[in-house]
Amino acid sequence: MLGWFSRPIVNTIYRPGIALFSTAEITASLLRKCKTLGQAKLIHQRLLLTQGLFYSHPLAPHLVSAYLTHGAPSLSLALLQRLTPSPSALFCWNSLLRRYLHLGFFHDVLTLFRTMLTLGYSPDHYTFPFVLKACGHLPSFFRGSAVHATVFTTGLDSDVFVCNAVVGMYARCGGLDEARQMFDEMCDRGICDVVSWNSIVAAYMQGRDARTALDLFRKMTSDWEIHPDVVSLVNVLPACASLTASLHGRQLHGFALRSGSFEDVFVGNALVDMYAKCGMMDEANKVFERMKVKDVVSWNAMVTGYSQIGRFEEALGLVKKMKEENIELDVVTWSAMIAGYAQRGHGYEALNVFRQMQISGSKPNVVTLVSLLSACASIEALVQGKETHCYAIKCVLNYDWNDPGEDLMVINGLIDMYAKCKSTDVARSMFDSLAPSNRNVVTWTVMIGGYAQHGEANDALKLFSEMFQKHKSVKPNTYTICCALMACAHLAAVRFGRQVHAYILRNRYESVLLFMENCLIDMYSKSGDIHAARVVFDNMQQRNSVSWTSLLTGYGMHGHGEEAIKVFDEMRTAGLVPDGITFLVVLYACSHSGMVDQGIRFFNTMHSDFGVIPGLEHYACMVDLLGRAGRLAEALEIIESMPMEPTAIIWIALLSGCRIHGNVELGEYAANKLQELDSENDGTYTLLSNIYANARRWRDVARIRSLMKNSGVRKRPGCSWVQGKKGTATFYVGDRSHPQFEQIYELLADLIQRIKEIGYVPATDFALHDVDDEEKGDLLFEHSEKLALAYGILTSAPGVPIRITKNLRVCGDCHNAITYISMIVDHEIILRDSSRFHHFKNGSCSCRGYW
Repeated sequence: MLGWFSRPIVNTIYRPGIALFSTAEITASLLRKCKTLGQAKLIHQRLLLTQGLFYSHPLAPHLVSAYLTHGAPSLSLALLQRLTPSPSALFCWNSLLRRYLHLGFFHDVLTLFRTMLTLGYSPDHYTFPFVLKACGHLPSFFRGSAVHATVFTTGLDSDVFVCNAVVGMYARCGGLDEARQMFDEMCDRGICDVVSWNSIVAAYMQGRDARTALDLFRKMTSDWEIHPDVVSLVNVLPACASLTASLHGRQLHGFALRSGSFEDVFVGNALVDMYAKCGMMDEANKVFERMKVKDVVSWNAMVTGYSQIGRFEEALGLVKKMKEENIELDVVTWSAMIAGYAQRGHGYEALNVFRQMQISGSKPNVVTLVSLLSACASIEALVQGKETHCYAIKCVLNYDWNDPGEDLMVINGLIDMYAKCKSTDVARSMFDSLAPSNRNVVTWTVMIGGYAQHGEANDALKLFSEMFQKHKSVKPNTYTICCALMACAHLAAVRFGRQVHAYILRNRYESVLLFMENCLIDMYSKSGDIHAARVVFDNMQQRNSVSWTSLLTGYGMHGHGEEAIKVFDEMRTAGLVPDGITFLVVLYACSHSGMVDQGIRFFNTMHSDFGVIPGLEHYACMVDLLGRAGRLAEALEIIESMPMEPTAIIWIALLSGCRIHGNVELGEYAANKLQELDSENDGTYTLLSNIYANARRWRDVARIRSLMKNSGVRKRPGCSWVQGKKGTATFYVGDRSHPQFEQIYELLADLIQRIKEIGYVPATDFALHDVDDEEKGDLLFEHSEKLALAYGILTSAPGVPIRITKNLRVCGDCHNAITYISMIVDHEIILRDSSRFHHFKNGSCSCRGYW
């Protein structure tokens, strides 16, 4: 057993009566030379036989170290607990703490620390960093604070090594304020070093406060004149990336080159990532090419950068080169490609990359699945989304909520996918299956957004209200609020929209205010308050093209064509170049304001003066503009001169003009063209039926209705809703489901009688039935617009505007009747139909007949 020892040394060690000092010195050397755990145990056994209880013996700590070296921490601990406290024993405790920390046994580190204190050991400046790191890794703010308190009792609160560990612990535990307080105290006492600054910069980056992190780095280099090291650069470059602060990133790049830090692969990777996230892929590529040492992170940063800006050919080229150089594509590489395609709406390409990933044998992670679900949502690929859901259940989701972060990311992605694939019932079922305490702001936002984007605006606003009433700990983010504003815009719920506006002002969302203000302009415009939209616009600190276009659209919807053109001129004066969308909005405004000549002028000059080539939508606007004005022959000439084949939208615009002006022959021609295109839009049949009815060709009306029935095309029922004190009330034609229907009908009958006395005559042509005029009048009486108006008058205080929304184009008779009613009631009546707003006041309408 002892053949590897020299015999004279063995005799010296174990001969009784030898001086202890020389024996200890020789045995310590032998313990360091042990190659197996068995050899260390044998020496331990011999020492026990020759020395008896030797726990205060100088050899004991060396034996503890030998056990630790050979992977027997339990034996080390058993021996340590019997030792008399000494500096060498404390060294062993520190070694054991470091070992457990390295193995990831963080709870055991804290247990060892408590045992140390119980046995009378005084921790030193090596002990505390190990224990504080364990608290940070758990993370455990409470236990970390307790250790911090112990630091004070031991007098080590001025040791920079220990204080840096305290800063790092608080940062990992989410206590950014406590980390900053500790750092500031260190600065006041003048004990901070470059590690201290690195720790606090890293803390702010962990807390996603990149701006403060960058400001602290500037203060470190300028005010304190501390020379940054490699860690400093690796910490602060992501802050530049997050803020797209490419100028500061360039300065750091220059410093890295001057100081020689550029040769470090981590610095090179951080520079590549910074340039990529700033959209400067040419610069990123230069750094990448100059790097002498590259790892898979370097390649992934480039692939991610190209994918995020849509340069997929370069990204695929890099992937191919990685394969050629035998660099294994890891999950980050594949996920970057999938995310890049998904973010730009290329769902099919993302799915194809995922299939390649599966063939390669690479296992997807949570980020991969979330990106894949986003891809499925972008193309409404419900089947593939369900397949991804099945995979998540089998391989990812635990549902034990021990680590809720990853599970919740996937579940949020699933809710978003189902909602965007129009399976809102499934999405809501998943939302409801989550305990309220497990939902975060993203969970609420994807569900509210799913409702808002797919026409279920009432449900969106109910859920938004519930979020405030029942879950006050969850604060809405920018997207939550914008989804709520989208729902308000859909319902024309201006009262709710004003409450959201007030919330924005109270909570000061400065960093994303432009995005929110654009949403507010859109909401107010679509809710009938164009003046409030203009006030928001006028008070904006900065504007972009969306701001101008949103206001232009608002003026167009409200029939304020002259104001729209003024805004267009102001936009050009401000230096913004109009694009195809801008001209589309301007043409729309001209069409709905009867500004035919101005519309023709804009259409003729958009290419010659601004380089914008007219598209299908622009031609459709021109057909609509000329059709509304009765210039149907010119509208047909426009269609025949188009450089592309007319689509359904063109012929529907012409058919609509034919309905307004009763041109049966041209209307039939447009309807035939629509049939050739296999357009099964119910609006086509309705418009043609209206044309025949106005011409009293009842057989043709019956033929169209029979054709609709045989083709399976169903006419959407007319529906109107009005904002009241207690929410939104909805009405259909002849509706008697409302609890107050008797009062509604009674008031409406009184209003009709009163306006007949001042000249109102029911426009029976709009009843579209082959019955006598008296019966047609009764049918007109029950239209949804009139019922909604009666309810609005019944429930609104005098002088308060009544806001009505209709899902289809407003009925001609209803338009006429409401014009008369506005003469006898003390309300402005604001009605939004499928194409524009009508403001009725004192017997006139803002549309001036162009509707």
